[in-house]
Amino acid sequence: MRSWISVHLPLLPLEAIRPRWSDPGKHVIVDREYVVAMSPQAAQDGVRIGMRRAGAQAMCPDSSLHERDFTREQEALNSIALALLRYTPEVALAHQDSLLLDVTASLRAFGGRLSLCRLVRESVRVLGFTLQVGMAPTAQGAWLLSCCEGIRGPRRRVIRMESMRHLLDTLPCTLLSEARPYLDWLEGIGCMNFADMRKLPRAGLQRRCDKQMLDALDRAYGEAPELFDWVQAPKSFSAKLELPDRIEHAEAALFAARRLILQLTGWLVAQQLAVARFVLLLEHERGRTAIPPTPIDIALAEPTWHEEHLTRLLKERLGRIELIAPVIAARLEADHVSAMLPPTESLFPEPGGMPMDFHRLLELLTARLGEQNVLVPAPRADHRPEICNGWAPTSTANPVDLPLDRLAERPFWLLLQPVELILRDNRPFYGSPLRLIKGPERIECGWWDGGLIMRDYFIAQGETAVLYWIYRERHGEEICWYLQGLFA
Repeated sequence: MRSWISVHLPLLPLEAIRPRWSDPGKHVIVDREYVVAMSPQAAQDGVRIGMRRAGAQAMCPDSSLHERDFTREQEALNSIALALLRYTPEVALAHQDSLLLDVTASLRAFGGRLSLCRLVRESVRVLGFTLQVGMAPTAQGAWLLSCCEGIRGPRRRVIRMESMRHLLDTLPCTLLSEARPYLDWLEGIGCMNFADMRKLPRAGLQRRCDKQMLDALDRAYGEAPELFDWVQAPKSFSAKLELPDRIEHAEAALFAARRLILQLTGWLVAQQLAVARFVLLLEHERGRTAIPPTPIDIALAEPTWHEEHLTRLLKERLGRIELIAPVIAARLEADHVSAMLPPTESLFPEPGGMPMDFHRLLELLTARLGEQNVLVPAPRADHRPEICNGWAPTSTANPVDLPLDRLAERPFWLLLQPVELILRDNRPFYGSPLRLIKGPERIECGWWDGGLIMRDYFIAQGETAVLYWIYRERHGEEICWYLQGLFA
C-alpha cells in the first residue's frame, strides 16, 4: 500500500510576499478587488477573505495592501518542491497551493511516518510558510485531508484504506473543487458530504454534473488511477530570494540564506551530488546607485550534501562579515559539485573517527578563523626537510604524492633555523644528554641548485622522554650536530 503526504499552503498568496520569518505586520493580499489572504494582525481588525478592497481599508486603515503575485507564488511552490526532494524523488504540484509527495519508499530511511511528517513540516516552516499536512494511501485523499480545516492532529494521517474512506465520508462537498459549480443543487437535495454524494446514482449524477467530479471522487477513494507530472530538478543550481525588508546586519541574512541552503540540499540529493564550493551573493542597491554584491565564498575540504553542516559554515562566515550596504536580495550558486560518495562498507566505525569528521572540523575552523589562519600539510617533492615541509590554506593545498611512511617519521614542527647542539662526552646535549633511538637517515641532495646538503638524521630522546629530530653535518672533518624539529 502506498503512502502519500500532502503539503497544503493556506497562506501562500500572503507568505509568497511576506514569509513567516519576516517582521509581523498588517498585510492584506487583494486579487481583482477582493481579499484572498491577510495576516493575523489584519484579521484581528476585522479583515475577512472575500471582502472588497475598500472594506478592508475601512476595517484596517493602517494595513498594507498588496496585489496578488501569481509569479512569486509559483516560484515559492517550486522552491518548496526543490527542498522536499531530499525526502523523496517523487514530488508533484497539486492545484495552485499544494504539493504531493509519494513517500512509500522513504519511510524506513527517515524513521517512519510520524518522523517523516515532522521533517517535512519543519523544512516548510524554515522556508517561511504555514502548512497543513495530510497523509493517506491515495494522493487525492491526502490532499483532501490536508485542506480540511475542521480536522486536527493525528486524524490528518491515516494508514489503512478503510480508515481513509471512513474519514473521507465525513468531509463536506465544498472541499472538492470539481463539485463547487454544483453546490447549490447538491445542498438542495440534502447532499452535504462525500458519503451522501456517493450514495447518489452515478448515471444521474454524471448527467446533472460532469464526469470530472466523479473521477475526482474515485481517485480520492482509491478506485481510479492517479497520474502526475513529477517535479524535475534542474541540471544546475542557482537560486535567488528577494527579501521583504532590508537587512542591515550580515547575521540577519542567515534566515534567508538557510532557505536557499534547503533548496540546495534538496537539489543535491535529487541529483545524487555533493557540493565542494558554493557562493552566497548578498545583493545591495540597484539602478543608478547600484552597489556590487557582497560574495561569501564557502570552500569545503570534502564535498557534502548535509544541510546542517552547510548552514553551520555559512553562519560562521556571516558572523565575520561587515556589510557595506543593506541587503535586498540573496543568491546562492553552486558550480563545484561531484558525485555523492557511497556510505562506508565497514561494519565498525573507523578508529579516531571518520575522515569526514576531520574535514568538517577543518571547514568549521576555516569559516570561524579565516582561510589564511588554518593551514594543512602540503609537502613538496624534495628530500630536504626545510623545502619538503610545506603548509597551505585548505582551499589551495595541493600536496604531491610522497611516501606516507617517510613523512610519518619526520616531525611537522620544524624550527625556522636549526639550532647547533653542544657535545658532552661525545653525545649531543639539549637540556640533557640525548640518546639516539633511531637512524641514521642519510640525505644528500641539492647539488643542482646550489643548496647541497650532506646530513645523517636521527630521532633522539631526552631524559624527559621528549623526542627530537637532529642531524649530523657531514661537511668537512669536524662533526657538528643540529636540532631541526620536535615531535609532538
